[in-house]
Amino acid sequence: MTGIGEAQAAGGPGGDAPLRVWVARPLPAGARTAGRLAALGHAPLLAPVLDLAPSGAPPPEGAFHGLVLTSANAVPALAAAGYGALPAYCVGARTAAAARAAGLGPVLEAGGDAAALAQLIAAALAPGARLLHAAGRERKPEPAATLAAAGYRVTAWTAYAARPVPALPAPVDGALAAGGLDAALHYSRRSAATALGLARAAGRGQAFARLAHHCLSADVAHPLVAAGILSHFVAARPDEDSLLAGLAPSAPPACRHDPETGRRGGPPAALAAPPGLRQGGKRC
Repeated sequence: MTGIGEAQAAGGPGGDAPLRVWVARPLPAGARTAGRLAALGHAPLLAPVLDLAPSGAPPPEGAFHGLVLTSANAVPALAAAGYGALPAYCVGARTAAAARAAGLGPVLEAGGDAAALAQLIAAALAPGARLLHAAGRERKPEPAATLAAAGYRVTAWTAYAARPVPALPAPVDGALAAGGLDAALHYSRRSAATALGLARAAGRGQAFARLAHHCLSADVAHPLVAAGILSHFVAARPDEDSLLAGLAPSAPPACRHDPETGRRGGPPAALAAPPGLRQGGKRC
């Protein structure tokens, strides 16, 4: 990862120059992402906006037929609670890898979203099966809602909590003030919304909006779209490989605001979106 000075020295987009990328993802996953960015030749600035911590809530009582995992962050709590022998139904590759490393299993992997996870479980277990969904304090209704409607008995366990940091991290504040960032990576809707809110509270809202925001899914991009930020891209598949593919040196720029003309402009119509990505804004 890089500090402010290194990020500024890395240069901006264009040609083969590395991109200076803010990784707002919580640890430890954020550190892995920063390492991958550095290996690709980019200049990551690791500054999480959410801190993860165990919730302290005791695990639910009773017998279960399987575990529902929508985030790798819940894996340590499940392993510590002694659920290692139950089938672990995981939303995607990263969560499945974490489950295997922790000794959970057998591990079954879905296609990267809640709908695919619900389908995976329905193909493996009959309605009426008891499922334990270990997740964070702020969680989405899916796939639990779909599974419950289909007759599965889903018990939610708040295994961890993600708490926003109190202010925009100082390295990011300085980099935004100096024009030392080109892009930001967003892995969750809450993280994207928190980054936006912190930037605005610090008076860096305009600088934040000028970044190219690369989002894991359309759901992740929602807070940015709602805020009118069109300089975003959405991964063609909700996995990190597809997300990072959009940072290729040949990728066209996202829609940006031109301070000289006051107009918004994007890449020429003849240019396609970066490999593995589709452009976020249909118009600028």
